This record gives sequence, structure tokens and C-alpha cells, in this order.
Amino acid sequence: MTALHAAIAAIDAANAADPTSEGGQPAALVYGQRMTQELTRLFPRASEPLQIAARGQHIERWLLPRKDYPDGKEGYLGWRREQARRHAARVAGIMADAGYGADDIAAAGRMLRKEGIKRDAEVQALEDVICFVFLRWYLEPFAAGRDPAEVLDIVQKTARKMSAEGRARALSEFALPDDLAAALRI
Repeated sequence: MTALHAAIAAIDAANAADPTSEGGQPAALVYGQRMTQELTRLFPRASEPLQIAARGQHIERWLLPRKDYPDGKEGYLGWRREQARRHAARVAGIMADAGYGADDIAAAGRMLRKEGIKRDAEVQALEDVICFVFLRWYLEPFAAGRDPAEVLDIVQKTARKMSAEGRARALSEFALPDDLAAALRI
């Protein structure tokens, strides 16, 4: 087994313990598989650290519930920062166990902590993949029953995280209502 396959298998094993399910499978496992599918489609020559970061993007996310943080923007951002730190640390351990060196481990950690978004090509690639996964699989369920203004706000925030190339590709791939499509044309 290669180091890459060992790392992916370890991430999947960790995510298989997610107590929440989607389609009869652990939700975190499904999310990781979707991340890999989108990464492979969008960036077929992705580096191994990027492949691992994509698969481990939400590793064991359920262990730190959002409800453990205060309501509001500050609480949400604090929760997200801690999740990114935890994901990077957990993936670092998995990569070390699989035989990866310090440079590759550090690269995956930077991606998972979003250090250098809009400046580092691999950090941005991971963010574009995250946004595509959201738009493809999670936007519709998120939007169901929500105020259209709230949905528009989320799509605008998503668009700001994406690269110009990612936004253009999303516009060509997703049949979004006019107001949501306009949000991607920033």
C-alpha cells in the first residue's frame, strides 16, 4: 500500500465513526469521498498533500459540535478556526504514520488551516473544491425552507472564497437561479 492509500484509508476509517448518517453511510465519510471526487475532476494532477487535505477536510468534525461555541459570527468563526486546527493536527498524525515527511505534512496543514487563500495555489484549489462540493451536494438541502435572502448571503460568501476560474466554472456547471448566479459573477 502506498503512503497516499494508507493516509486516505486512515482518514476514511476515522470518518466511518461519524454518528450522523447520509444515505445510510457516515456523513463525514460521504463528505470526504465527495471532496475527492470533486478534486479529481477539477484538479486531476493534484499533489498528494492536496489529495490528503481534501479527503481530510472534515475529519472527525462531529467531535467538536458547533453548539459548544457561542451563537453569532464570532462563535462561528472561533469554531471554524478550531476545527481547521484540529483537522490539520489529525491529518498530520495520519500522514506521519503513513511515512510522509515534514514538508508534505506542513503543506497539508496549511491547506486545512486555509493559510494563504487567494495567494497559495493549492490552498485556493482546496477552497474551490470545498465550494463545489457545497454547491453540488449541500446548497439545495441548505436552502430548503430558508429565507431566500439568507441563501443569497451564503452563496455570496461562497463566491468570495472562490477563485475567478472556480466561479466561472461553477457558472458553467450549475443551473442556479438568476440571483444566485449573479452572486458568482463578482
